[in-house]
Amino acid sequence: MSDVVRCTFTRYTEIRNLKFGEINMVRKAEKNDISVIADLAVLLWSGHSAGDLRNEFTEILSNDSAQIFLKYENDIPVGFAQCQLRNDYVEGTETTSVGYLEGIFVKENCRGCGYAKELLEKCEKWAESKDCKEFASDCETDNDVSFRFHKAMGFTEANRIICFTKNYNLQINSANY
Repeated sequence: MSDVVRCTFTRYTEIRNLKFGEINMVRKAEKNDISVIADLAVLLWSGHSAGDLRNEFTEILSNDSAQIFLKYENDIPVGFAQCQLRNDYVEGTETTSVGYLEGIFVKENCRGCGYAKELLEKCEKWAESKDCKEFASDCETDNDVSFRFHKAMGFTEANRIICFTKNYNLQINSANY
């Protein structure tokens, strides 16, 4: 089957496609979807191997405080969203637990069709079913596509931070401090 997929823009087109056995849907991922999720996720998180991601997603799907959703267009997986509950402090929120969008991805040739919005809505409904009153997310400061998506979906920017780490095995030059 070709990996080239077109968007269905009208309800009529979606219904027509379903009559011919072409399925357009978002559904909860299951353990047998691990390889599909990892193949999509490596396109988002290129610094990780598909093998590492398979291991991580196997653990995530066995955890009741996390969920992954898959978007299919004409029976082809074209996107995913990963969400979970965060019980520690989440920037800009006032409650605990908070639903948190850990990652969302739609293949480039399927963007602009509303698929990321569908995935996000599934994540938000899942978080609501877990009694969350707030939903949050983050993105890298230089990721303009993600920033615009979050703003378009009604997220409010809470803060911008720079994160630091420290390796205790390195010698520290404190002469100037």
